[in-house]
Order: sequence, then C-alpha cells, then structure tokens
Amino acid sequence: MKYKLLFLSTVLLVSILSQGQTYRICIQTTKGKIKLELYDGTPRHRDNFVKLAKSHFYDGVLFHRVIPQFMVQAGDPDSKNAKKGDSLGDGDLKYRIPAEIMPDKYYHKRGALGAAREDNPGKESSAVQFYIVTGKIQTDSSLTKSEKRSKYTIPSEHKEVYKKIGGAPHLDNGYTVFGEVLSGISVADSIAAVKRDARNRPYDDIRIVKLRVKRKFLFWWW
Repeated sequence: MKYKLLFLSTVLLVSILSQGQTYRICIQTTKGKIKLELYDGTPRHRDNFVKLAKSHFYDGVLFHRVIPQFMVQAGDPDSKNAKKGDSLGDGDLKYRIPAEIMPDKYYHKRGALGAAREDNPGKESSAVQFYIVTGKIQTDSSLTKSEKRSKYTIPSEHKEVYKKIGGAPHLDNGYTVFGEVLSGISVADSIAAVKRDARNRPYDDIRIVKLRVKRKFLFWWW
C-alpha cells in the first residue's frame, strides 16, 4: 500500500508539473527590455525558441529589419558580425519549423511574436528569425483590404482588437504567431522608429544584448 501511494503521488506530481509549466522570455536590447510569453499551443515553435535561447544563440544579433507601425525583426545569425551597410536577412540554420498557423486563436495584434519565413508552399518558419508586431490602428476599410489580401476572414472579435490597439492583420493565416509581448512594447516602438536604410536596416545598430528564458514552476517563475 505504501509503494502504491508513493507511485500515485509521483504520477500526480508529474501531471501537475506538466500542466503548470510555461515559458517567458526576457530580451535585453540596447534600447531597453522586452518581456514575452510563449504560447503552449504552438509547441514546435516554443520549444525551438527555448532551445536557442538556452544556448544563448540570440545574444549579439541585430534587429536587422524595422518598419514603423508594422514590426521589428531579428534573429539573423549573420548580423552578429555584420558591418554597417551589409545586407541582412538571409541568415538561418539548416532546418525549418513546420507551420503552426492558427489565426482564429493566435493572430497579429499589436505585440504579437511571429516567426519569419521565406516563401514556401508549407508556410514553414525560419529556424531562427522572429518579429514583434508594433502595428497600427485598423479601420473597417483597412480590415476588408487585409481580408482580400490574405484570403482569410478575420473573426469579429479580432477586428475589434485591431481597431482598438492595432496590429498587422494582413499577415494572419500566413505566418505562425507563437507568443506575445507582456511588457516593453514601447521599446519595440522605439526600435521601429529609428532611421533606416532602403532595406529597412537601422543606420545605427540595435542589438540584442541577451535573451533569456524564465520558466514557471507551479506558481513561481525562475
């Protein structure tokens, strides 16, 4: 009986722990700090991002593409040692992540964390490059245009969010959204607003100093 109770207690503890774990990310940039939460509903992207973060892969990479009222993009490994004026955006690892596109649940509202990608039939994501949506306030007219462009009908509740806080609805159903900003969206705004060249690379480098994982254990983050 004692061993049976011990076994059941162990099973219960494992079950509780598996349900109580989620991940947050802290990005320290040369412009300030951005905190993110990763969605458990996109496990492939979540686990890949956590793996890279734990290996300190992102430390030193640049925000190589920034567009005001749209998004800021980072993750190109070639950017770590790039010289001013170098063309960036093609750096990657030798694999892609299968798409986890669920626009009815995870969409491109302001603060969304998305996986960048090159054009491919399966909409598979880059292994490393990501973007944070800063976006702009939408109108009924602009939302209709986005629906035509993406060939996706935006749910009415999402439209209200887009009209209230903004976003990039034309990306819905095209790219995987796998997290969102918890704090520091103003930092992303400041990054998006810097002067940039014709390829949307900032003239003055904006770097990720470090990117770290925080994990939830029951009620605690560590």
